[in-house]
Amino acid sequence: MPAFLLLTIVTAVRILSRNRLRAGLTMLGIVIGVGAVIAMVSIGEGAKAAVQAQVATMGTNVIIILPGATTATGVRGGQGTKVTLTVSDGIYLKKRAPLLRDTGWAKRDAMQVVNGSRNWNVRVYGISPSYLSIRDWSFENGGGFTQTDVDTAARVAIIGQTVVDNLFEAGEEPVGAAIRIKNVPFRVVGVLTAKGQSAEGWDQDDVIFIPFSTAERKVFGTSFFGSVGALYASTENVEDLAPAVEQIREALRVRHRLQPDQEDDFTIKTQVDIGKLQEGTSETLTVMLLSIAAVSLLVGGIGIMNILLVSVTERTREIGVRMAVGAKRRHILIQFLIEAVTLSLLGGTIGIIVGIVGARLTTVIAGWPTIISGSTVIAAFLFSLVVGLFFGLYPANKAARLNPIEALRYE
Repeated sequence: MPAFLLLTIVTAVRILSRNRLRAGLTMLGIVIGVGAVIAMVSIGEGAKAAVQAQVATMGTNVIIILPGATTATGVRGGQGTKVTLTVSDGIYLKKRAPLLRDTGWAKRDAMQVVNGSRNWNVRVYGISPSYLSIRDWSFENGGGFTQTDVDTAARVAIIGQTVVDNLFEAGEEPVGAAIRIKNVPFRVVGVLTAKGQSAEGWDQDDVIFIPFSTAERKVFGTSFFGSVGALYASTENVEDLAPAVEQIREALRVRHRLQPDQEDDFTIKTQVDIGKLQEGTSETLTVMLLSIAAVSLLVGGIGIMNILLVSVTERTREIGVRMAVGAKRRHILIQFLIEAVTLSLLGGTIGIIVGIVGARLTTVIAGWPTIISGSTVIAAFLFSLVVGLFFGLYPANKAARLNPIEALRYE
């Protein structure tokens, strides 16, 4: 039996090599399909890894609590349009939610910042000192705020790398420099390590942090002292995020005196939720692209079936001769199935090379991250094999069912 299979494979290769152009065009659909599957999955995996890396820059096990929305005269405003969260809420949560490692708060506004003859429009955040540790911000130079800075509403600032690039000359030392925020002089005490783009798509390094008390009293102004734009919290373990969210919800509902039939006047998001949302978008795109690739594979399979049907017609007399000298129906069936599988495997092999090269070129040319998975390569190759077997079965069965006498008479 092994000798028969080897002989059959050699025969199949010889038959296919007789008309290389036809065989090549037949394999084209398989090549495109397998290549597209590998390239698309690689792009999808790369996008997923990029999203995970971006979400990781938010900090470790971070929970974000946002104010609620306003409703006036039947019109509902956007999230955060109502003042429902305060500094006192953040302090209260740290006492009432045991799973929380720390809590912090922040308020932001976009403002013009000036350094000498240079100016830059940047997001300015008034923050609690704990905000930096919750978000896992580290310093490239200098340091953070002291409790004295917070208590005295000191005019000190921490700046991101994008702000450094746009406000300072190359080689100029930012730490210790004086900048003006809304015409209020500030001294730079720290430069943050670059974090890059966030999961939402904005530049995390284009920021300036100042003490919350300073922002409230000297820069932003407020009609409600102690109000915050968002509360932040963190847990020790990622498994604690879900139960911690419930603790936060229960504590805030009690503190805000909400009745059982009233909706929350706040919104809670976790690092995991944001990551899943971003990954869901990339996965949807990947599924759509894979569907297109699957169609290419099906077209390739139909091409294999058509070419084998033509081959059966062209080789009818040959099939009759083989049957006349003792070949059984299963031998004819195996012969044509091996031809179909050979076409699909050759197409799959070339498709794997095309897919890997395509993924690499995507990274080089477009700058998109790609991750080539061995399991994806194997799955695409096996799928091409299944396509060859499935679409080769009908013409192989047709050849095996030919009547030997009628086949010998065929011209």
